[in-house]
Amino acid sequence: MEATDLLTDSETVLKDWTMKRNCSASPRQFVCFYVSLALFSLAIVFMPVLYGAWLVLPFTGVELLAVGVAFAIYARHAVDYERIRLFPSRLVIEQVSAEQITQFEFNPRWVRVEAGARSRDRIALVSRGQTVMVGQHLAQHRRAQFAGELRMWLRRCD
Repeated sequence: MEATDLLTDSETVLKDWTMKRNCSASPRQFVCFYVSLALFSLAIVFMPVLYGAWLVLPFTGVELLAVGVAFAIYARHAVDYERIRLFPSRLVIEQVSAEQITQFEFNPRWVRVEAGARSRDRIALVSRGQTVMVGQHLAQHRRAQFAGELRMWLRRCD
């Protein structure tokens, strides 16, 4: 065993879970779709504007602005994720929402996993009076399964 192995052995990741949104389109595809939508809307508006119905243009602008704002809000959260890493001596929870990173660290021996009463409830990780809700990006039917798996891995740290 090399010296570097000895130094990093205490920080060996026992288990690593990453839960993220299921985005079907890349940001580039999303922008191309919006541009094509805007060009198509403007092409349709072109004929009425030529015949003097210029009031159609502001309504089209408002429509494109509203769709653009909705797309921007969606895009801000498209890369959100939760990452839970279990080390022999610590449990690290990293949550990213709209490019804001929140990180929690617990002793895995003190963590209690509480699955919600209903399938749509998120999973609560409780340790020493602090509660962190996880599983936002998991499908409802996978939350109970994940809670059981996490409990099993936490028992291995005893």
